Amino acid sequence: MNTCTLLAAAKINLYLEIVGSRSDGFHELVMVMQSVDLCDRITITRHRMPTVQLTCTHPQVPTDHTNLALRAAKLLSERFPEAASQFGGRTLHIEKNIPVGAGLAGGSSNAAAALVGIDLLWNLGLTQAELMRLGAELGSDVPFSIKGGTAIATGRGEALDPIPGCDGLYVVLAKYNSLSVSTPWAYKTYRQQFSETYLDLANAVTLTERQQHIHSGPMVQAIAEKNCADVGQYLYNDLEKVVLPAHEPVAQLKATMACGGIGTLMSGSGPTVFTLTETLTAAEAVRDQVRSQIPTPDLSLWIAPISSTGIRHQL
Repeated sequence: MNTCTLLAAAKINLYLEIVGSRSDGFHELVMVMQSVDLCDRITITRHRMPTVQLTCTHPQVPTDHTNLALRAAKLLSERFPEAASQFGGRTLHIEKNIPVGAGLAGGSSNAAAALVGIDLLWNLGLTQAELMRLGAELGSDVPFSIKGGTAIATGRGEALDPIPGCDGLYVVLAKYNSLSVSTPWAYKTYRQQFSETYLDLANAVTLTERQQHIHSGPMVQAIAEKNCADVGQYLYNDLEKVVLPAHEPVAQLKATMACGGIGTLMSGSGPTVFTLTETLTAAEAVRDQVRSQIPTPDLSLWIAPISSTGIRHQL
């Protein structure tokens, strides 16, 4: 095999709760993450020169060392130098469909695809768990992007417990092209404004105390029971408390998106807002109504079903 093409799914947060501050400077989180079948297409090709090159269809995506997919490729070269020497260099091409800077883990999904694809091209035979451990070195969302589906995420977001999802739901996604929100800014601002609500993780905290502080139970139960209406009711994101007041267009977009479906939420640190629906027809109705109320070409809208997979090989 000299080339392979993979599809990398976007991610939304059905639930995001900030629990406290960790000793490593990150936040302790409890999230419910869900793959969405809005995918980037990543093609990886072997070539004889011992270099790694990256191209992308989107002009805003960096193609230098800051790109997570490129960093993933170089990480595998460092960990498996014999394979890198045997199989030569790689060219990675990203056909971008997931919006950039949208809080949908597009960069993380590209890195996940790079890990999975190079593992295939080099015949490394790594297990999914091994790939996920490598992914955790690149970013908190990379392990989930490899596996996909529906999962409870804890820690920084890298500790995953897969759960059966609510099959059949559709997602309407909306984002202003000209607007982005800094994830570090969102978490830093949340800490500044709400740190007094944090659980004291530095001291010995019993399991009961943790469970009393965390409120994700109803969402997890709704998903387990495949009660789609309750899933929509329990959508929650702590970061809305700082992002929506600071970015009025996102707040207005959320209000407009709540014109139908079973629930509306900002995903991650934004600025993407999504609405869940139980049918494609309902999703199309939400999209059309939002488009009629916000006719600016700066607003992009997508419809996609939820997905049970993260990275998949396109034959």
